[in-house]
Amino acid sequence: MTDTPTQLFIGGAWLDAADGATMPVDDPATGEILCHVADAGPRDARLAEAAAVQMQEEWALTAPRARSEILRRAYEIILERADELAHLMTAEMGKPLAEARGEVAYAAEFFRWFSEEAVRIDGGAGILPDGRNRMLLSRRPVGPCLLITPWNFPLAMGTRKIGPAIAAGCTMVLKPAPQTPLSSLALAAILQEAGLPDGVLNVVTTSRAGQVCEPLLRGGGIRKLSFTGSTAVGRLLLAQSAEAVVRTSMELGGNAPFIVFEDADLDKAVDGAMLAKMRNMGEACTAANRFFVHHSVAEEFGRRLAERMGALVVGPGTRDGVDVGPLIDRTGRGKVEALVTDAVERGARVLVGGRTPEGPGCFYPPTVLTDVSPESRLMDTEIFGPVAAILTFDDEDEVIRRANDTPWGLVGYVFTEGLDRALRVSERIEVGMVGLNTGLVSNPAAPFGGVKQSGLGREGGRVGIDEFLEYQYLAIPMR
Repeated sequence: MTDTPTQLFIGGAWLDAADGATMPVDDPATGEILCHVADAGPRDARLAEAAAVQMQEEWALTAPRARSEILRRAYEIILERADELAHLMTAEMGKPLAEARGEVAYAAEFFRWFSEEAVRIDGGAGILPDGRNRMLLSRRPVGPCLLITPWNFPLAMGTRKIGPAIAAGCTMVLKPAPQTPLSSLALAAILQEAGLPDGVLNVVTTSRAGQVCEPLLRGGGIRKLSFTGSTAVGRLLLAQSAEAVVRTSMELGGNAPFIVFEDADLDKAVDGAMLAKMRNMGEACTAANRFFVHHSVAEEFGRRLAERMGALVVGPGTRDGVDVGPLIDRTGRGKVEALVTDAVERGARVLVGGRTPEGPGCFYPPTVLTDVSPESRLMDTEIFGPVAAILTFDDEDEVIRRANDTPWGLVGYVFTEGLDRALRVSERIEVGMVGLNTGLVSNPAAPFGGVKQSGLGREGGRVGIDEFLEYQYLAIPMR
């Protein structure tokens, strides 16, 4: 921890908060304080904005190849320091080291992907239909960006936003989640080492998000907001962005259906359920939230899933052999406890788990519920914990209706061995992504995002850089 920066990163310098404020970073496995980091206020936010605005024109004119090579160098440094970054992430967020190492590799891939996209930004040319003008299209960076990242994937959510911004030629102010600032500060140091010019990336860690973000969105200097977090906060940020007409992209909440048809390969389905539910202890917007299982296979599916979930080892993420670390904090665990209690009071049966262990830390056991009432609160609330809630269904139209009966639409999972059904159901589910016979959809090369109240825009893939670019059309008279 001694080598990890704990100050704000503004204009290429490491600075204390203007008012000297700091905030603690806790270890969710023990409840102990790991360290204190600078707690930015409005003056710090304005300083970071000024640095980004001042650097925008110069950075936009930087050669695409130069931007690409900075990202490539940062990618290589991240891989060289994978173990160090994984330990840092586990300390502040709790996930087991094996999973943290996986996130480091995943995070690095966004920098490699967008290092390749930086040199492929194109436009177009042609003659307009009336024959009077030639049309020349170019792509330009949207301008200074405010990037707001969550705590559940502290490194990967940073690279997924920073990568395309750098590639497109945008400067940035990054505000990481207050629970997990250390991964973002370490990433800023890596980018500085990789040659990113001062002022292109500015990092403000803060517990005063409203005081920091709202003035930036209303002030006119920030031209783009990219946010990952809850739908409730996303709505607030959209309203704040309206005054200065800030371009926005939003990756918001989910309520993912996981559908198992009667013809599904149950081995695949259970494997997929473990991935879709237990990645990151269930603290993921892509986590399966509602398990709809055909009544003819529901008992067998539940039994197998409970066996697999019950065999997982719960404990501090740094300990060998641990599969499930702590939840992020006591508030997050309390929410999971309340949702399980509500489901049981409404008639759900607990196949495994369901009881909070004694002792320090924010641990909650992997839990499988069956006979879950559709009226249970966890049916329309993102659980964000290691709880699988199983409901049964009888026919295809019924399960599609129930899967779509939610304001969210990020991801859905479908398990069936029938090709026609697989395509038909996937097309009818109102989500931005579908895992077909797989429980993992995230990949830097694929567009990530949802529909309805799960967000606006896409991150990653070939379209990920589009969120940070504008078109300019030039009309040239024909002679």
